[in-house]
Amino acid sequence: MDTTRPPAVADGFYPADPALLAATVDRLLSQVTLPAGPPPKVLIVPHAGYIYSGPTAATAYALLAPLRQQIKRVVLLGPTHRVAVDGLALPACEAFATPLGDIRLDLEAIARLRELPQIVFSNRGHAREHSLEVHLPFLQRLLDEFKLVPLAVGQSTPQAVAEVVDRLWDGPETLIVISTDLSHFKPYEAAQQADRNTCRQILHFATDLAPEQACGAFPLNGLLLTAGRRGLRPELLHLCNSGDTAGDKQRVVGYAAFALREPDHA
Repeated sequence: MDTTRPPAVADGFYPADPALLAATVDRLLSQVTLPAGPPPKVLIVPHAGYIYSGPTAATAYALLAPLRQQIKRVVLLGPTHRVAVDGLALPACEAFATPLGDIRLDLEAIARLRELPQIVFSNRGHAREHSLEVHLPFLQRLLDEFKLVPLAVGQSTPQAVAEVVDRLWDGPETLIVISTDLSHFKPYEAAQQADRNTCRQILHFATDLAPEQACGAFPLNGLLLTAGRRGLRPELLHLCNSGDTAGDKQRVVGYAAFALREPDHA
């Protein structure tokens, strides 16, 4: 098998030059005013090109700065855009590469998922998928040594996703990241209203979000199911759309970032 998945959207969604990429991520993070508060267990983060959603993503990722040495595993779930997947797809490789270097996959954690019927292995499902890849440079700039569990989520029930997340929940060394944008291609004001409604549903642990509300609805619904059961405390960190950053206001895409904290850290 191919041992490393190469970057697919460098020089498209983010810079391909390592120095420029590092400087871009660092600049986005430097523009965030960190709120006081305990560490997050879960982040919900958008996945568009950095000129569009990078500032919103940075509001979530900046919270990891104090956790540089604590977090050893990142469980990253995002939707599939190019290849249909039935269930949750893991890649059959050992590492993901970005211009900033390689990230080893957590093969021990992945082995804990193999027996689940909703888990499939699909390099094709990961090969061109951007919803996971765009998060990696942020993680590489903020964390020291960590391993990755990348899950490309297709049509899945909330229960199926929650079972996977629960199996890898573990302790403070494990961070869970859900990758999702919000509404797509609505006029600016209509998108604002739709996305505010979606954010309210997320804050109330809705598990019936539709892909029209959030392209990562399938992983998001499953995360919200287990987060509600576990009593996590959600916080909306930032909400905007592409009309606020680098796009026109006729057909916008919505972006939000959330942090969810466990009860004993809330």
